[in-house]
Amino acid sequence: MTVTKILCRHTETLPKETMEFLRGIAEDYAKVKAAVYERYSGIKNMNRLTPVFDIQREMRASGLRAQLNLPVVYYELAVSEAVTNIKTNWSRIKDKIRQEIRDRENLTADERKYMRTILKIDSVYWAVLNRRNYEMPQNMQGIEIDAHRLNNLLCRLTRKFLVKPKVRGANQFKVTPAGYKYKDGGIYLVSRLPRRRIFLPLKDTLVTNRQIRINIDDNRARIQIPVDVDTKENNSADSVYIYVGYKDALTLSNGHIYGKGLENLVTPETERLNAKNRERSKVRMFSERQAEAGEYAKAERIVKNNLGKKKYEAQKSRAREQTQNYINTEINRMIEDENPGRIFIAKPALKKRVKSFVKAINRGYARSFAGYIRRRLAEKCRVLGIDFVMVGVRDARKICSKCGAEGICDREGFHCASCGYKDTPANNAAVNIEKAALEMEKI
Repeated sequence: MTVTKILCRHTETLPKETMEFLRGIAEDYAKVKAAVYERYSGIKNMNRLTPVFDIQREMRASGLRAQLNLPVVYYELAVSEAVTNIKTNWSRIKDKIRQEIRDRENLTADERKYMRTILKIDSVYWAVLNRRNYEMPQNMQGIEIDAHRLNNLLCRLTRKFLVKPKVRGANQFKVTPAGYKYKDGGIYLVSRLPRRRIFLPLKDTLVTNRQIRINIDDNRARIQIPVDVDTKENNSADSVYIYVGYKDALTLSNGHIYGKGLENLVTPETERLNAKNRERSKVRMFSERQAEAGEYAKAERIVKNNLGKKKYEAQKSRAREQTQNYINTEINRMIEDENPGRIFIAKPALKKRVKSFVKAINRGYARSFAGYIRRRLAEKCRVLGIDFVMVGVRDARKICSKCGAEGICDREGFHCASCGYKDTPANNAAVNIEKAALEMEKI
């Protein structure tokens, strides 16, 4: 079996005219995506997103490509990427609606089943949103429910969560294999002029014949290349049960800890961002006061000289990369030391419905690397032939792994008032994950 990995290649320092060409393509690529978002992300076109070729045909007939003078090798991929993002957005909306359905106590089991069935069938969901007639799903026929009331509820929830996708910057674009060729130690990209290509010198000799993504930096570019990697055969019978935490990255049920002191990397950066954002908020408020007083030129100077994001984002990026490198190193060390055949972790907890009033706490939640650790574990397992299993465990940190009673987690650790058991919350959670995994295998 094979899995796809993304490798990043770097160009040499590029001349000014080449960078202008790349930025121009990226800006037009973003304009195409924005046009697709505007035209197809609403409820009227929800059932027209598949197949994408119909939308590509309509966008070709719109005249936008000729207006931008954007080569087809970039234009077609901009359209298809935008459609993919719209589909992903609808999936997120449905997930949020399902969560609302689950949490509403005034819905019966049959009403929940009906609404979930509607969300599964795109054609029926589209008809409900657009107030069109539809055939009742077969599994709901004969069940007494107020479909009109439930359809109105679905429409209200959709309006609540429906936000059109937006273009997040204009510094990247994709290219089809027809849009580039390797030669002279670099890559030649199709330009806006017929029979002319733009040369990007590369630092290595890796080649591909698949779609690539080009990211633009200050004076060079990064090329992301998908590569198929053969998965390794793993004959180990050992199972590892892992709790993914904030203080330490990986805590195993056997007591081993990897990524110890992760919080020492995350917390200082979170505190730095808190302090930095407080300063920026004060400057922003002062600028707004100047604008209200009619000092528009002064307000613009304040924003220009104090609220730039280039250095701000660069510092955030460096800190995040440092933490991610540490996490990857510790994951590799864990796999090498433990040699697992299967890895069990807890399913991610549901998102908090109510945010804290303390911004520092909210920022800490937002900067948690738990999701990144889960993704990297899953990717490593696919490549190395390790079974990756997520186990449903409720309150793994708070439930006593010895007696099953609810304990207390505080700064001193975990302690159970029922049986007197004491441990770290992470290790207690890892043992609970192991118990849940063993119970799951018995079923």
